[in-house]
Amino acid sequence: MRGTIVIAVVIAVLAFGGVADAFCGFYVGGADAKLFNDATQVVLMRTGQRTVLSMQNAYKGPPEAFAMVVPVPVVLQQENVKTLPREVFARVDSLTAPRLVEYWEEDPCYKPPPPESGGCGLGCGGAMKMPMSPSMAGAPRDYGVRVEAQFVVGEYEIVILSAQDAAGLEAWLHDNKYTIPQGAEQYLRPYVQSGSKFFVAKVDPQKVKFDESQHAMLSPLRFHYDADTFTLPIRLGLINSSGTQDLIVNIIAKERYEAANYPNVTIPTNLAVAEEAAADFGAMYAALFDATLAKHPKAVVTEYSWSAASCDPCPTPPLGPEEIAVLGGDLAREEERDSYRYGYGFVVTRLHARYSKDALGDDLVFKPAPPITGGRGVPGEAVELQKGAARADSNDFQGRYIIRHWWTGPVECSDPIFERWGGPPNGSGPRSATNIAFAARGKTQIAALVREDVPEIGLTSTSRAAARPPMRPVPRGGGCAGCAIGGRGGNAAIALAAIAIAVLVARRRSR
Repeated sequence: MRGTIVIAVVIAVLAFGGVADAFCGFYVGGADAKLFNDATQVVLMRTGQRTVLSMQNAYKGPPEAFAMVVPVPVVLQQENVKTLPREVFARVDSLTAPRLVEYWEEDPCYKPPPPESGGCGLGCGGAMKMPMSPSMAGAPRDYGVRVEAQFVVGEYEIVILSAQDAAGLEAWLHDNKYTIPQGAEQYLRPYVQSGSKFFVAKVDPQKVKFDESQHAMLSPLRFHYDADTFTLPIRLGLINSSGTQDLIVNIIAKERYEAANYPNVTIPTNLAVAEEAAADFGAMYAALFDATLAKHPKAVVTEYSWSAASCDPCPTPPLGPEEIAVLGGDLAREEERDSYRYGYGFVVTRLHARYSKDALGDDLVFKPAPPITGGRGVPGEAVELQKGAARADSNDFQGRYIIRHWWTGPVECSDPIFERWGGPPNGSGPRSATNIAFAARGKTQIAALVREDVPEIGLTSTSRAAARPPMRPVPRGGGCAGCAIGGRGGNAAIALAAIAIAVLVARRRSR
């Protein structure tokens, strides 16, 4: 595994609470603290053989000193490691997360029709501008552990270790006042045997804020290194698993990526959903995701694959050149930098896996994949909404879910045009299902919220799409001749009334 990307990862998901997230390294802490990884966001940038890995860590546990232990393929030096602004992770998460869009039917008598919004769709905008611990100063030789490098970055005191065997590494950490999670040696062993190094990032709690629930958001870390293969270790993170874990990986590269050693599936998309889904979209999406995995066990789910420079609709503006640089564009080869400067050379792919401590096999390995499209179209257009993923010339696939609001006002014209759809009256854009790992699970009946069957996952809806509201007469000057009928059935109602009048006239004549 030398030369493989073996680095600590988790994923960021920001705001629903309760489920542990996946972490490819593990936490160790003093004072016999039992530490569990809670949430981390990871973004991988791959250009050639270079990998830039950025991760944002969330830690739940007592606010004493603790550290991350992460296997890495090479000895990292200070110039390979830096901290990043947290905002960039929230932007990537919001941009790639499954989205809920709401369409309002336009006044069927409005002339001329509302102008086209252009290629950006609802809510789209321009690119956003966006001293070492004495205990770590050395390692006794009898442990078979060597301190290869040490430096300080932000609130992190970092040492890079090499080890001859897993037991020696476990003993070194223990004797340096860290309590190792139960069973750590068996998880460390394959990485030690492959010649991996170990990144130990100790955190000064005085530089970190803990909230009332003992969550701490640490400064994001970015590493870069060159490696022949593109893989992500996830087994080591199971040491800190307190249950089922979510792993969300955003990959920025010249092409789309998918898992090479696990089944792949795309999330069902462009589904009509009930208005009630807006109250807790995260829980609704988590239920759909779980139903997808129930049909495709152990699959890695593609939730998004799109050019980094665009989106449609956009819950947040697409990534700007500054954000591309922060996430690793500044390390691209000189001849590639111009084409990547504005993000046009990059595709952002979001992969989502969920697994239990006993159900995981190998570390994730990534491979290039052909472009796909899906989750596009506007209700009422001649082109049918794209319900699944299809091969395409470019990547524009997204998990998207639709609420339709029918026109309920009067229809005061003789030639109404129905099913012209526009954005929210208040001008707000789509919302993202961020923080999916923390969404409440087991309480949402997905079949009652989805308004149509989803055959690809064997889901039968129990709540069909709402029909157009009942017809609504509107008086205009008195008498039936002045009535306007609301709804699609207006012309039929007028025809029936005319027939009834004709019948009455015929009867009178027959008398």
